[in-house]
Amino acid sequence: MSVVMAIYATGGVSGGHINPAVSFAMCLFGRMKWFKLPFYVGAQFLGAFVGAATLFGIYYDGLMSFAGGKLLIVGENATAQIFATYPSPYLSLENAFADQVVATMFLLMLVFAIFDSRNLGVPKGLEPIVIGLLIIVISSSLGLNSGCAMNPARDLSPRLFTALAGWGFEVFTTGKNFWWIPVVGPLVGAAIGGLVYVLIIEIHHPDPDLEAEPPEDKPEKCELSVIM
Repeated sequence: MSVVMAIYATGGVSGGHINPAVSFAMCLFGRMKWFKLPFYVGAQFLGAFVGAATLFGIYYDGLMSFAGGKLLIVGENATAQIFATYPSPYLSLENAFADQVVATMFLLMLVFAIFDSRNLGVPKGLEPIVIGLLIIVISSSLGLNSGCAMNPARDLSPRLFTALAGWGFEVFTTGKNFWWIPVVGPLVGAAIGGLVYVLIIEIHHPDPDLEAEPPEDKPEKCELSVIM
C-alpha cells in the first residue's frame, strides 16, 4: 500500500518509478530519456535514506528498549532487517543473485504490460493499485530467501543509514557481503524483464496502420462476436 500511495502522489509528475531498476529499464527500452536517469536515481536514493532516518527517529525509543540499547544486525533481537534485506542462513550468493534477478524480472514484465496501451491495460487511475497487488504477489511468493527487495534504493540507502546510525559497517559484510545483491540483481532483472516483454509480447502487437477497416456497408461475420 505504501507503493500505491507513492505512485498516486508522484505519478502525475514523474511517473512514480520510486525504483532505480524501473527507471533504468524505462531508459533502456526508450520509454524515458537517459539524461533524466541520474536525477531519478539520485532522488530515489535520497528519498530512501530520508525515509530510513525518519523511521529511526519516530521509533528511536522502541529500538533502544528492544535489545537493551543495542543495535544488532543478527540474532533474535536484531533490528537491522527493519531497514534493509538480509539473506536467510541457508542462502548462497549465487542463489540470492538469481532470486533478485527473477523477482525483478517479473516486476518489470508486468509493469511494461500494465502501461502498454496496445495491451489489455488497466482502467486509467487504477494502475497504482494493480502495481501494489503485483508487488504483494511477488513478495509473497519470492520473499522467503532474502526479503525480495527488487529495488536498489530501497535497500542500499537504508543500509547505509543503519551503518551510520549505530549498527556499524558490518551491515555491508553480514551474509557473505550480501549488500550488493539487492543493488545489482534488480538492475539485471529489470533489463531481462523488459527484454522478455518486448520480444514475446510487444513486437507482436498488430500494426494499426496495416489493419484494413471493413466497409461500413458490408459488416463481417465476426462483427457481433464477443471476445472474452
